Amino acid sequence: MAIYKRGRIYWYSFVFNGKHIQESTKQGNPRVARQVEAAHRTSLAKGEVGIREKKPVPTLKEFIDNRFEPWAKAQFEHSSPKTWKGWYRTNLRLLSSFPALADKKLDQISSEDATGFAAHRQSKKLQASSINSALRVLRRLLRVAVEWGVIPASPKIKLLRGERHRERVITPVEEAKYLAAAPDPLCSIATVLVDSGMRPEECFRLRWESISWVHGRHGSLLVTHGKTAAARRMLPLTPRVRTILEDKWKRAEKPVEGWVWAAPTASGHVEPSTLKKQHRRTFKTLAEEAKKDDDKPVRPFVLYTLRHTFLTRLGASGCNVWTLARIAGHSSIQISARYVHPSEDSVFSALSTLHPEIATERTKPLQPS
Repeated sequence: MAIYKRGRIYWYSFVFNGKHIQESTKQGNPRVARQVEAAHRTSLAKGEVGIREKKPVPTLKEFIDNRFEPWAKAQFEHSSPKTWKGWYRTNLRLLSSFPALADKKLDQISSEDATGFAAHRQSKKLQASSINSALRVLRRLLRVAVEWGVIPASPKIKLLRGERHRERVITPVEEAKYLAAAPDPLCSIATVLVDSGMRPEECFRLRWESISWVHGRHGSLLVTHGKTAAARRMLPLTPRVRTILEDKWKRAEKPVEGWVWAAPTASGHVEPSTLKKQHRRTFKTLAEEAKKDDDKPVRPFVLYTLRHTFLTRLGASGCNVWTLARIAGHSSIQISARYVHPSEDSVFSALSTLHPEIATERTKPLQPS
């Protein structure tokens, strides 16, 4: 029985009446795979089926235009506009505009081709993060092609090193200065972000029907849309977030539904462009005030820094990685692990729960050997 493995799936290959037959069994069990191959041989011998013509494999551009892009648009255009416009649509156009990759059949694309695309983008002096964004879309596209049975396996796509991550964390003093100088709605939105850890786009899409005033000690809010399925989560309100949202709700005559941050935009709610001018003016005001007081100005940051600051503070407070992932809406605890750094005392405390004698020995002075 001529079966072999590609990834986790077994394939079979044999010659019948001078014609080469090669197909996937769609099985990960070798015994079942042999039975599938034997069944196909038997069917051919009985004349029950003809020789199956192999489906033509599309080029990368054909697959993007006809299948992948329509799927991505249907999945994310309304549920997560930023994912669709800022990630999928932009990077799919970049991949389609690179002939060396776009004109290749999907089953012929290799790691070398992806590296060539990355090198081409690097020659245009682009940052590693921008290039890796396109490589991630390519990797996702090829994996979807495997799931849909278009190609048997996908190549390994390596990302570039040196990608910059959002590591800026603002101090409580910087936070206080920024919120004092920021006008509304920027001040209110920034407060919600730094107290809840929501992604900015999640906050912008917040609706009144997702807010409960009686759930929990100060109320709660439900995040309904985000980057991944894990983004859907319930978050408790802090006292100042409760105050901000409740005041806004009362001024709006206690609506039952609708956008919390309503704005005259195409979407009907606040967008990043809505706050851009306010955000820029806030730092200009802070710089002028610092100059008057001969003080150090607050170094500019992006709104996403407020989420990163919240999660960093949460990790430093002793929150475990699984709880942090739930609060942050992370799809993987590997992302959350970047924020959790257990101290020596927390390690001893954890072990002393299992071995009480450790806690006693911890207090004893070390004896010279």
